[in-house]
Amino acid sequence: MRTRIRTRTRRLTALVISLLTATAFLPSSTGAAAAQGARPSSGGLSATVRYTQYGIPHILAKDHKNLGFGTGWAQAADQVCTLAEGYVTVRGERSRYFGPDGKPDGSLSSATTNLSSDLYFGGVRDTHTVEKLLDQPAPAGPSSTSKQLMHGFAAGYNAWLKQNRVTDPACEGAKWLRPITSLDVARQGFAVQVLGGQGRGIDGITAAQPPGATAQDRAPGADPDPERTAKAARRLFSADEAVMGSNAVAFSGKTTANGKGLLLGNPHYPWQGGRRFWQSQQTIPGELNVSGGSLLGTSVVNIGFNGDVAWSHTVATGVTLNLHQLTLDPADPTTYLVDGKPEKMTKRTVEVPVKDGAPVTRSQWWTRYGPVVTGLGAQLPLPWSAKTAFALNDPNATNLRGSDTDLGFGKARSTDGILKALRDTQGLPWVNTVAADRKGHSLLSQSQVLPRITDDLAKRCSTDLGKVTYPASGVAVLDGSRGDCALGSDKDALQPGIFGPSKMPTLKDAPYAENSNDSAWLTNADRPITGYERVFGTIGTQRSMRTRGAIEDVSAMAGNGGLTVKDLQKQQFANRAPAGDLAADDAARACAALPGGTATGSDGKAVDVGKACDALKGWDHSMNTDSRGALLFDRFWRKLVVAVPNAQLWKVPFSAADPVRTPNTLNTGAPGFASALADAVTEFNGAGIALDATLGKNQFVVRGSERLPVHGGTESIGVWNKVEPVWDAKGGGYTEVAHGSSHIQAVGWGEGRCPEARTLLTYSQSSNPNSPHYRDQTRLYSGERWVTSRFCERDILRDPGLKVVKVRQR
Repeated sequence: MRTRIRTRTRRLTALVISLLTATAFLPSSTGAAAAQGARPSSGGLSATVRYTQYGIPHILAKDHKNLGFGTGWAQAADQVCTLAEGYVTVRGERSRYFGPDGKPDGSLSSATTNLSSDLYFGGVRDTHTVEKLLDQPAPAGPSSTSKQLMHGFAAGYNAWLKQNRVTDPACEGAKWLRPITSLDVARQGFAVQVLGGQGRGIDGITAAQPPGATAQDRAPGADPDPERTAKAARRLFSADEAVMGSNAVAFSGKTTANGKGLLLGNPHYPWQGGRRFWQSQQTIPGELNVSGGSLLGTSVVNIGFNGDVAWSHTVATGVTLNLHQLTLDPADPTTYLVDGKPEKMTKRTVEVPVKDGAPVTRSQWWTRYGPVVTGLGAQLPLPWSAKTAFALNDPNATNLRGSDTDLGFGKARSTDGILKALRDTQGLPWVNTVAADRKGHSLLSQSQVLPRITDDLAKRCSTDLGKVTYPASGVAVLDGSRGDCALGSDKDALQPGIFGPSKMPTLKDAPYAENSNDSAWLTNADRPITGYERVFGTIGTQRSMRTRGAIEDVSAMAGNGGLTVKDLQKQQFANRAPAGDLAADDAARACAALPGGTATGSDGKAVDVGKACDALKGWDHSMNTDSRGALLFDRFWRKLVVAVPNAQLWKVPFSAADPVRTPNTLNTGAPGFASALADAVTEFNGAGIALDATLGKNQFVVRGSERLPVHGGTESIGVWNKVEPVWDAKGGGYTEVAHGSSHIQAVGWGEGRCPEARTLLTYSQSSNPNSPHYRDQTRLYSGERWVTSRFCERDILRDPGLKVVKVRQR
């Protein structure tokens, strides 16, 4: 063994010396960004990629451009088809290859058709939106370092594509699989930045057309109903409805066994498509050494750790857009008035090539505030009438600084360094940051790029619609006809119209700092955060079931003290169902008391529920794969919370004085209780599923020839280890996971320089079914097992499956 390690060390040393003394590399471009991305990257870039168990690459390079090269290469090796489809999307070419009526995977926007997606991204392309952002000097624009990473990433992707055969059936031989430019990489980064703003309204932006000449008078009912719109906005921006979420908790040294910090990150992201995480370590000797997860197509580590600090993100409640209600010129619905003066909308015409058909040409309409939008999804219409239209403001549409924030995190040495990166770059669009460090500090900061909507501005300038939507959802609708309703600026903000760092809700050095996608208010139940504007989130309102359960768990952990990384691992897979603790026993008793042991379903038929009562009574209130009755409670609870309004669900209502323990006591007499139970039993009987079946028998994923049981549970049950599985009664229950726990990390520090970290990428590194890393970590996840992170050199070199690859352009 010693001989083998010495041999590996000698080989590695030779590779590193060769790498660090190489002089052939692409110089930084000094020309315009448009020229920079005009052709596929080329030049003598190289990197050393050391693969450890489960296909985790440790990328070693002499500078950022070469690091980007190694990262692009390694990502392409695992995810070339998913990446390539993303580039088709941001080029506005989905209709050319997949047809106009097909549906994107939702990873880069909310567009419901390929045509809608292409019209939007084609407009971004034609107006050179991303090129202009790249040309902005730092710090308002991206740094030269970020641009070097993008350039290198594109070159690495292209080099892998040139030097390897594609074996993934998703794109093998596809015409749309072709080389990329650094501009493609930047465009994908832009799409991620605007996911919470323009990305939410793409169908409404691309469909917006002025009313016809015969519609000069406002049609009855054309204005959106304020109450209905407010409810729709609340649902749209609710964590319960989101396909992304997360848990994260940082513990300070006051609670740990050795006085050093601890971090548990548990992001909930899609298991398929372009919003997956990918795991790596990035190293530039003497400058950067960071390990963690990157969203596909990203050249930096987004969540992770280094030798001194660890961080994760949770999707925040801050509303990253606002609307301006326009007063239109009576003679021209494409002209709007500001302080009585007319301003003509800008017409953008986009042509989209279409597979097996003639190109489609459509127009979009833009204003000083942003694009005219006729809806935020089908549930939130914003009609364009002869007198009124709505424009969408998204400050992240001028923010391409996210990679610089991530770079700052990777180089930070403490939670103060994390705060400095947030303050200096102001690049995160839609997440909170939770962090802990070696010195025992903890942190939560809701540092987002948000429209500068103060409560005072909303009070002065909200339209009738905005007076309802802003308190209900944080979506401001401002009077676009008044110049004094402009968003204004903070002195410490890097761009106009956003909040500066001093306004961000932040909590430092609390015993614990936790977030589960509710607002910052109860980051620590003993130290509530208040005083922020409504656009950041609510204060004193009911928390989600997942937040309540999380605070119960982590506050108890902090109170017990003596915490270690093993305690974080136990929390991740405890799989406690808070809704079960609150409601299952009451439901079982009410079930047993039903006359004749029957309940009437929503179809009016009587159903024997006797065995269901026993299954609920015997359930252990956990969502483990061997838990009996868990699946029945899951299906019953989903139906119950849809049938019974929250105000009627509990006998004891919410109290801001006791926000973790209220509401409580299930109202089993509510209309809908018995029918939800009956419908669940009918569903099981029809699917041939036993009412007391173990969860893992009917909640699983199939990878190749393996059927892997999946633990965890849905949002409304409140399980920390969240999964949102796909129900298929004919297939035997939940047969796939749509989104849920993804790149999990439990990080602490001992006395040495190496962090103590356990990680898990639940869906594994590769989506290629022919890859050895298509299901290996999914198998670990199924068995509640972890990967021991290999961060320090000695640990990398000791890996039993170590594979060292020198990658270069040819």
